[in-house]
Formats: sequence, structure tokens, C-alpha cells
Amino acid sequence: MIPKASATAIEDGNSQETDVVPTPKVIIDQDSDPNATVVEITFGDRLGALLDTMSALKNLGLNVVKANVVLDSSGKHNTFSITKASTGRKVEEPELLEAIRLTIISNLLEYHPESSGQLAMGEAFGVEAPKTKLDVDITTRIRIDDDGPDRSLLSVETADRPGLLVDLVKIVTDINVAVESGEFDTEGLLAKAKFHVNYKGKALIKPLQQVVANSLRYFLRRPWTDESSF
Repeated sequence: MIPKASATAIEDGNSQETDVVPTPKVIIDQDSDPNATVVEITFGDRLGALLDTMSALKNLGLNVVKANVVLDSSGKHNTFSITKASTGRKVEEPELLEAIRLTIISNLLEYHPESSGQLAMGEAFGVEAPKTKLDVDITTRIRIDDDGPDRSLLSVETADRPGLLVDLVKIVTDINVAVESGEFDTEGLLAKAKFHVNYKGKALIKPLQQVVANSLRYFLRRPWTDESSF
């Protein structure tokens, strides 16, 4: 279940709408701060203070310990540093990280329904399904590079869907490959993940890289549900 905040107007940003709907972006960053999970939300210049989103995150048992807003040519970037209320530490569990992502997207769809056609979740939770659907076979890209002697960098780009972050981590850990940290970006209909991974404290050798890539490619390209249950 995705917590939702009470319906108020404080989530709204710039009231001046344009014909061109910007691409919504949600970034979950586990690398930049050793003590907190950093979340960045961008939707052109349309976002306000996101107080309702912060309230919904607290309903997940989280504390927003820092908030910042930066405005540049690409829009308004709202950044939160989040810790678990029970421990005061950053979020490590994939299930909770995915709940954070879906909570943010759910609130974005509620307060900015024009984003519905730009997000894969719009088909399930929004007022308008995306007019364009990504071809998973064409969209999916997987790359594994050495990131020093002790770990590798796994990069995955594919069509977004609910539960994707949890599934990616599960596929990798089922092969006994450890996921240390990383970043998960939602950019409109596209999901981009970067994970630092290792096998028994070492970078992945080429044969194991191939096993990981093949497992991910097989899972991501197979049909996972029908449209009626999306």
C-alpha cells in the first residue's frame, strides 16, 4: 500500500501551465551520502515545496533530515535526505526504496495529473495512460564494467514498471552477487539503475558478468503481466 498525504494545495508549484509537459524525474541516490538516502524530484518548474510528499514519506517510517531546492535551466530540483525513523540510518531495503519511489510518483500523479501521460505508472494510477509505450527489447540495455579490484558497476536501462527496483536486486542477489549501493532513476517511461556489485568481495569476472547480464535480459524481456492487472 502506498501512503498518500491529505489533499491540500501546498503541493502545487508554478500555476502557469505550458503546452509542453516536462519529463518527470525521480532519482534515488544511495552513493552520495553515507548516512542518508538522497532523493531528487524534478518536473520542470511546476513543483512546489512538496510538503505533502514529505508527509507521505514519514508515513513509511522515514525522517526527512534535510531538504533543498535548486533552480537551473532544466527546472526546479527538489532534493531530500532521508533516514529510517527507527534507526536514524539510510534506507537499505530494496522493498522500502521501491515504496519510496512509488509514493513519490503516486503523489506526483495526484497533484500534477498532467504527468500521468509521461509516466509508466500513469497507466495504473493516473488519469491518462501514456500514449507511447517503450519496446522492452529495444529499450533494455545492460552493461557491467570493473570499478576497481573489489567491485563492478552494473548499469541497467529498461522500460519502467512497478516493483522494478526490487526485482533487479533480487535477480542479482539470487546469483550470489552482492549489491553494495547505487542509484535508481525514473525518467518518464524509462528506468535507469546503477549498482555497485561484487562476488565474495571481488569484482565480477567476465563469465559471471555474462551470467548476470543474461539473467537480467531474460527477466526484463519476458512478459511479466497482462494489461488488465497493470
